Amino acid sequence: MDLSISLIDASILVVYMLAMVALGVWVGRDQKDLSGYLLGGRDLPWWAILGSIVATETSTATFLSVPGIAFAAGGDMRFLQLALGFLLGRVIVAIVLVPLYCRGKIFTAYEILQQRFGGASKQCASLLFLITRNLGDGLRLFLAGIALEKVLGIDLHFCIALIGIATILYTFFGGMKAVIWSDCLQLVVYMAGGLLALKILVGFLPGGWAELWEFGNSSGRFQLLDFRWQSTETFSLWTETYTFWSGLIGGAVLTLGTHGTDQMFVQRYLCARSSRDAQRAVIASGVVVFAQFALFLLLGVALAAYYTAVEPQTFEHNDEVFATFIVDHLPIGLVGITLAAVFAAAMSTLSSSLNSSAAAAVSDFYAPWAYPELADDDSQTDHSHKLLSAGRVFTIIFGVLQIAIGMGASYLSRSVVGDALAIAGFTAGILLGVFGLGMFSRSAHQRGALVGMVTGIAVLTAVKFGTSIAWPWFAIIGSLATFASGYLASQFIPSQSPAASSVEKDSRHDEESR
Repeated sequence: MDLSISLIDASILVVYMLAMVALGVWVGRDQKDLSGYLLGGRDLPWWAILGSIVATETSTATFLSVPGIAFAAGGDMRFLQLALGFLLGRVIVAIVLVPLYCRGKIFTAYEILQQRFGGASKQCASLLFLITRNLGDGLRLFLAGIALEKVLGIDLHFCIALIGIATILYTFFGGMKAVIWSDCLQLVVYMAGGLLALKILVGFLPGGWAELWEFGNSSGRFQLLDFRWQSTETFSLWTETYTFWSGLIGGAVLTLGTHGTDQMFVQRYLCARSSRDAQRAVIASGVVVFAQFALFLLLGVALAAYYTAVEPQTFEHNDEVFATFIVDHLPIGLVGITLAAVFAAAMSTLSSSLNSSAAAAVSDFYAPWAYPELADDDSQTDHSHKLLSAGRVFTIIFGVLQIAIGMGASYLSRSVVGDALAIAGFTAGILLGVFGLGMFSRSAHQRGALVGMVTGIAVLTAVKFGTSIAWPWFAIIGSLATFASGYLASQFIPSQSPAASSVEKDSRHDEESR
């Protein structure tokens, strides 16, 4: 094995992964039922849920790629405009959707769709989540494996399996409690790693902080806001990624989809002790994410200053700059700690993905099929042990699936992987459109909702591969296409059956009575 880093740093990295597994085993030593395994017994503090939300949405790609945005020629801080939209979206999620989820003893976000439309809508939405979530996170596992391969100098497939198996183990034993508490630890690790790297970078600059500020201002890298909205010969609102309008509006709608309807985030709200605690965690996470992105972008400016003034160098890929600096310039020991931060970001996302996928598979598919009588049994006491075992089995299944996807991605080009990740991100707008259909249209029914989801997928695929529209607008387009087509289909297509109509009338009656 030809290590790119010292044996001490490699050991720190391996010990960190083993410590995560040990934490999962210790936290999960008293798991007794499905609620404890998938929802932490619905008794976790709001600040832990806050940490988990932030860590979950931060992957290795975020940790390494966001600095590359500010490092690139012509790069700047305008990415933070998206973070403003993310914060606005979370406020809306907290006010509108969180109380809805915390009202009953549900396990997944898609049970709300069953109450409104019926079982088929719930299962279609859940299946869409499972497919896109595991596809996307399998590809993120591949990207994390590339980073580990460069660091340890060992086979890529082995690196993918190593990260995947470590994540499976602590998620399998610890369940949601292990995921959330390890997320909090990993948030501290990767934020500390980023701050440490920034301090060392500034120390390498001859003029220190003053030189960094001067370089950032003179190169235009500290530009934050871009209020342009009218198209010109050199600018188009719809194709430019980082403007105030695409950031605020697109970022807000994207967050409504991800944090409002994605099981991976909704599951965290269900772990809170109260609806108010869940709301506090959601809103505060937006503030922390803004600060996190500001740190990563400032790192990118510092990297640009360093590789311009101290060690002039060009890079083929901007997202490789930070990783290169870590391996080449940090002292022995600090390299291992900072790399542990990189993989903390990866493992936090992957563990959350496994646990939320297991929750969706058990609650939305396995339990209704194996134990149909549970529909009238909120406690699930009689089958708690069997459902707990099923949850752990599905954790392994989805973990193996993501490892297989990660290994399969090694035979694809990076551009193909990027396109696949974009497809995996379609879920947010489509599910937001379906939830909106259920909340704002009394005439919508299950067949209309299903037509809306299919149409949303088709429209977004056409937009992605047939236009140059910037990705922040995808969630808006997907949600509007899903809502509009679902509404129109509900007007012209008859409801599925008298029984289905009865279910819809009952659900509307329940909504009105509440």
